[in-house]
Amino acid sequence: MSEIVFLVEEAPEGGYLARALGHSIVTEADDMEALHAAVRDAVQCHFDEGTAPRVIRLHIVRDEVIEA
Repeated sequence: MSEIVFLVEEAPEGGYLARALGHSIVTEADDMEALHAAVRDAVQCHFDEGTAPRVIRLHIVRDEVIEA
């Protein structure tokens, strides 16, 4: 596998929540810099040595409500 994709959303209590698509990996952090580190760590823990994807893609989703 060359790539893994995470769906990143703003957490209701603040910070960010990241869920891997197609894998049971979930992590969270207070800011984006910390999220990058948490996602890297979660991927390394989930895969055996030498089988981890070389690229981690973060798909960031942000809901925005505007007045009609």
